[in-house]
This record gives sequence, C-alpha cells and structure tokens, in this order.
Amino acid sequence: MAPGRQSGLMLALFWLGALLAGFASVAPATATANDESILHSEVARQNNQSLLWGPYRPNLYFGVRPRIPKSLMTGLMWGKIETYTDFQHTIRYTCEQNEGMKGYGWEEYDPRRGGIQSIHDIQNGIDITTSFVKAPGGAHGGNWAARVKGVLKEDTPKDQKTIVVFYVSQEGDNSELKSLAGEEEVGYEGDVTLTGHSDTLGNYKLVVTKGDGIQPKSDHDISSIRGPGQTVVQALTYSDEHVWQAKPIFFKQLKEGVDWLVENKYDAVDPPPPWQVYLLTNRPGVGNVQIVQKVFEGDFEFDVLFSSESAGKEITSADLSREIKETTESFGERFSSVFAPKAPFNADKFKKFGRSMFSNLIGGIGYFHGEAVADRSFAPEYEEENEGFWEETADARARNQQALEGPYNLFTSIPSRPFFPRGFLWDEGFHLLPIADWDIDLTLEIVKSWFNLMDEDGWIGREQILGAEARSKVPQEFQTQYPHYANPPTLFLVIDAFVEKLRKTNGSMPAGKEHLSQDESLATASLDNPEVGVEYLRRLYPLLQRQFNWFRKTQAGDIKSYDREAYSTKEAYRWRGRTVTHCLTSGLDDYPRPQPPHPGELHVDLMSWVGVMAKSLINIGDALGLAEDVDGYKKILTAIEHNLDDLHWSDKEGCYCDATIDEFEENKLVCHKGYISLFPFLTGLLKPDSPKLGKLLKLIGDEDELWSPYGLRSLSKTDEAYGTGENYWRSPIWININYLAITQLYNIATQDGPHKETARDLYSRLRKNIVETVYASWEETGFAWEQYSPETGKGQRTQHFTGWTSLVVKIMAMEDLEGEVKGRGDDRVRDEL
Repeated sequence: MAPGRQSGLMLALFWLGALLAGFASVAPATATANDESILHSEVARQNNQSLLWGPYRPNLYFGVRPRIPKSLMTGLMWGKIETYTDFQHTIRYTCEQNEGMKGYGWEEYDPRRGGIQSIHDIQNGIDITTSFVKAPGGAHGGNWAARVKGVLKEDTPKDQKTIVVFYVSQEGDNSELKSLAGEEEVGYEGDVTLTGHSDTLGNYKLVVTKGDGIQPKSDHDISSIRGPGQTVVQALTYSDEHVWQAKPIFFKQLKEGVDWLVENKYDAVDPPPPWQVYLLTNRPGVGNVQIVQKVFEGDFEFDVLFSSESAGKEITSADLSREIKETTESFGERFSSVFAPKAPFNADKFKKFGRSMFSNLIGGIGYFHGEAVADRSFAPEYEEENEGFWEETADARARNQQALEGPYNLFTSIPSRPFFPRGFLWDEGFHLLPIADWDIDLTLEIVKSWFNLMDEDGWIGREQILGAEARSKVPQEFQTQYPHYANPPTLFLVIDAFVEKLRKTNGSMPAGKEHLSQDESLATASLDNPEVGVEYLRRLYPLLQRQFNWFRKTQAGDIKSYDREAYSTKEAYRWRGRTVTHCLTSGLDDYPRPQPPHPGELHVDLMSWVGVMAKSLINIGDALGLAEDVDGYKKILTAIEHNLDDLHWSDKEGCYCDATIDEFEENKLVCHKGYISLFPFLTGLLKPDSPKLGKLLKLIGDEDELWSPYGLRSLSKTDEAYGTGENYWRSPIWININYLAITQLYNIATQDGPHKETARDLYSRLRKNIVETVYASWEETGFAWEQYSPETGKGQRTQHFTGWTSLVVKIMAMEDLEGEVKGRGDDRVRDEL
C-alpha cells in the first residue's frame, strides 16, 4: 500500500469528523407543517402564480424555493475532488466572501421569467452557469426548470474531477418526498426522478437528468458496490428545523461512507481514488431530504425539471432550451427600454455593466420564514431620559430578556448575498427604487410583505433575521431587535414613486400596453388598472399612518425642557439606541454625533426622515381624496421645515447640524460636516429658492470638504474624526447617499432658481464620477462593493453588495445635462462654487 494514499484517506476521515462535531444537533425527527394562503384577489392571485417560484434562497449560489413557509427547497453544491483533503476547502454552497471567486451573479434576471447566472470559481478552476426559467400555470404556480453547466478554465487540467450535489428537501406535515429506484442498485445510468406531495404544492415531479459530461471510471474493487460514473441518491429524514443544514448533513453522510471504508479495510492495500471515496452509497426511497450526487471529469451539463401535476403538462429539456433563449431575448429588449443609459454611458461596456448590476439586485430577492429574536423589556424605557442612558441600556441588555417571536414571512431584496442575506428596513427603500421601474407590482408585493411585519404599535424591526438559517449568518450580539429602535423609513420613498406613476396614468391604459406579454402586463397591473392601485393605497394607508405616529411618539425630541426656541414645540426628534461610538438606528452607524450622548440631543437626519413621511402621507391622502388628513399632514410638514432651520441650522458653519445640551444646560449645535449636514437637501425638503441652498451646494462642491473625484465623502476631510475608528461612515463614499444628492441636484438644475446653473454643473460631474467609480471596481474585481475609497475610488468592505449600489442603473438612465453646462460657461459656474 502507498503510505501517502493511506494517510490521505485517514485525513479525510479526520476532517469530516472535526467538521461534524459542530453539527451535533443534526438528528433525524418528524416534520411539522404550517400552511397559509397568500391569495386574496384576482390580481394578487395572478401575481402569486407568476412570482411563486424563484431562486429565493439568495444566501446560496443557487437555491430554488416557492414563497410558501413550509415547502420544497433546493440547493446546488459543488467542489473539485483531486485529493482526499482538498474537498473540505473547495466545496461551494452558501455564498461566502473569500472563496476565490472572480465575480458571480445574474447576468440577466426577471423574477417573472427567469435568467442566467455565471459563477467564476477561480479556486476550483471552473465556471458554473445556472439558467433558471419558469412556466406558471395550474393551481400551484406551474413548472420550473434549471440548467447547470460547468466549464473548466483554460489552465485547469482537463481530467479534473468535480463533485456536484443537488440537495432537495420538503418541509411540512402531510407532505411526502421520495426518489424512485433506478435500474442499477449502485446508482442511476440515466435520469433521477423524485416525486412529492404537499398541501400547498399538490403532486409534483422533480427530474435530475443524466446530462452530458464524462463520468470517471475506476477499476477498484469497490466499484461493484459503489458504482463509478453513475448518479447516486440518498434519502434521509430530518426534522424541519434541521433540513436547511445541507452541508453538515452531506458531510455526515460522507463520513459514514469513509467510516465504512476504513472498517472494511478498503484502504489496506490500494485505497479507492478520492472522488470515489466521497461518492455516497446509493440509497433511494422516502425521505424529506434527498441528496442527488454526480461526479464529472472535465466539462458537464445537466437539467433539473420540476413539473406540477396541476400544470397539466410536464416541462422538458427542450422546453428549457427554448425558454432560456426567449428569456434572454425578452430581457435584453426590455432592459434597453426601461433603463436606457444616457450619455456618456451609452457605450456597450456600460450597458453590460448595467444589466449585471440590476440583475443581481432583482435576482437577490429572497423569501424568508421563521421566528425572530426580540427584547420587549425595553418598551417602557424608550424615552432614554437619564444622562448616561446608554450605560443603563447596556446593563439592561445583559439581563438577556430576548425571546423568539413569530414565525413571520418576508419577501425582500437583500444588500449582499455573502454577508447580508436578510432583510434590512432602510436598505429596502433604496433597493426598490430601480425595481419599481422594472416591475411596480413586484415592488408592491415586497412593500406589503414588509408592512405585514408591523406590530400593533407601528414598529417594524430594522433587521429581519427570520429562522435558524438566517441567524446562522449573524453574530449573536446583533440578532436581537428592540421595539423602540427605529430605522430610516425609506419605504415611503417607494410609495411616493408609486403614487407619481399612478398619477401619470391618469386612469387610462397607456398606448401599446395591449400588446404586452402576460408577464409584462402583470408588472404594471396596478397602474394599468388604476382602481387596483388605489385600492392598494387604501389598504396600506392606515399602516403608514401607524408607523408615522409610532415615529413621532417613540423618537420624539425634547424642546420644552431646555428652553429651545422654535416654530413648533413638537417637531424635534432623537434616535433611540445611541452609544458613545455608534448610532446604529440612524443607518449611519459610526458617523460622529455629539459627545457624550445626551437625552436632550436632536438629530437633523431623523427630523428630515419624518418630513419625508409627512410629504408621502400628503401625496397618498391627496390621491385617496382625504382632504382633512392632507391638511393635518401639511401643518406637520410646515412645522418640520421651520424647525429644521430653527433647531439645526448653523449660520457660522453654513450647514445643518445635530444639537445637544452643553455643561451649562444650554442648547448647542455640534457640526460634523458631511452627509448629516445635507439631509434636509437630500430628502427634498429644501425649495430651489431656499436661502440655505447656496451654502450647502458650496459644501458639496468643495474638494477640501465633501467633493472627491470618486463621489461625495461621508465626512469632511477637515473634520477631526475623518478616517478614524472603524471609518465606516467617516470618509467612505456610499452610493445611496450620492444617489439622493444626484437626484436633488437634478431637481434644482431643472427648476428656476438662483442656484440652477451651479446645481447643473455639480449634477453632471457627480453623476459621471459615481458611475465611473462603481464601474471601475466592477470591471477590476467582478463585484459591486458596499462603499468606495475617497482616496483611490477602490471598492471596499463587503463584496457583491448589489443592494443600493445598484442605484447606478438609475443614475446612468438619468438625463445628461453636461452639454448644457458647457453651453453656459463652465468657468462662471466653477467661480460660484
């Protein structure tokens, strides 16, 4: 026996044992069910059919499931297998930041049809392509299909072995999943067929085809019982709470096989080749977990075909090929129409970039189900009245009074598949702005899903970590949500965008709509049928009011106790949840705030967000004909606009500032020039003729303050906190805030006012800088990034951050005003700045 081969097999056994030690809780049990219907009207029913299935497990490189709490779930796993130990480092399943990827994600994707995803796995020397299409129909969402293709890279040995696993699980009582036996006991020479049933999906069939590719051969003695070159299936039964743990379950079964090899001394003289050591024993049958495993040598391709019995016709590989082609053509035509880039971004390279950015945003939509962790013991203490309140809060947290609540459901897009695969409240509003241009009815489904999470007081948890799978990606100290903690209410921006679109339809069917496909028609059903859109607003309106009132109550600031002079004694606000170093609830985490924290603080960004809510409620109330409500919200908005100036404007600094109480118990403005200073402008609360606007535009355009060649810095270069500490919001460029700035600069530039030309110049240059910054890093690394360096423009922090960074798609589609600036004299405009 070769010593290296023997030690290799023992090493394989060792690392599998060590890995599984962390998953001792994975134990077989019986499943439970929880079924609920999400159909409530004809439009909703058709939307549900169209959107039921999707790659709604964005935490995985590829995972399909329906928008049903306890249901069928699938996931793709792969890794190269050349030695006994490399598989532990090469296996891919959940999206991770440091797995040797040269980019991955959707090249094109439409949630109503499907799309194509490319995964450039440098470490494994292979490119994986997953194509996904669906054919809605019948009573259970219809059929869907996926094609998995692997192509070795040019410098990869052509005989490299790749193990591919398609993992299938079925949750819920009254459900069944089984694999049908093949002709060969040791494996399947042809297709693998699974059949299943559940109350929500009815009867269905899932076929994993044999596909194309060389299947490795072996003349080892074990080949008679562990067939080489064949597909194998293992059927297992686990409790619903564990079925999501695909990797540990798979590794547990691998270890079982290696244990058997060692016990039967198959490594005594001539161990099997590594790929055969890690081939599962074929054991098909009934089980709510089905592991379908293949081994390929070189390139490969196979299909996964899901057919619902109620659809009436099974989907085939030929159907899949046709649908992939049609989906690609449809996406290209539609994208060019919806997001046609304007100069200087109408080159092909920017079109490809835009398609990728948007597809990864909309392809990152997920469906999450499960319990959330909350601590409601703080509810009576939301005032945080005492000085040193942040220390009291820390002591209270140490009591560990959190509890599981729910279960809840959430349909949402996510910021980042590898790092933030869950719902974030303030991110979501930015995510939905481009999605609303593509599919407004999908957008409304997501908004509705978020507001369905609201409690009776009006609180929505700012971070939605639903279920054990979602919690597995979050450090424990960040899992608990507190019902007196707010977050920027950006969903109101989306509702405003919908109201604007609804007004533009003016109750009539736009020309050409009668020729649209069913998918395209469903994407705008609430606009093409205005009564549907109005009914949606009528149902949502009370929830929006409830959240608005919750904000004004729980985040109220103190004006009266400190003799502050202001237009209104009511409109002042303070984020709860402050610490010395952070204000996480604001979304701007470590942005410098007054020190030390004080219960008399007032935060300019929070008052601006409450102003956004008031404006939105005015627009909705007007659309619904609620004149009395509109008058009330207009009075609140007027008070906010006045109080922003009275409580937060600094003539000395020429910007808006947070306020606090000094050691003499007097009001004091604390100015850290940066994003906070611009918030009344960023949120559209300043009019084009505002006397404050000129100084803010000067701050934006000052290269020694916020302006950089790559975008607006989050904090001024002159601030003592610039680049210090975590340096999270203390210098880096963030695309969501730059998008707000670009939008407002455009609004000022296209309206009459004293600062029109200055805004036009800033708009044109900032728009160009931001797009080129994001594009350059995408071209270099294959990824969008969470933030960008103001010194180099390089992407940094979280990779594959195709959440609000995807706003560049909207920015590229905005009007080009640069030519108009040149026609008016650049030098004069620069002199103004």
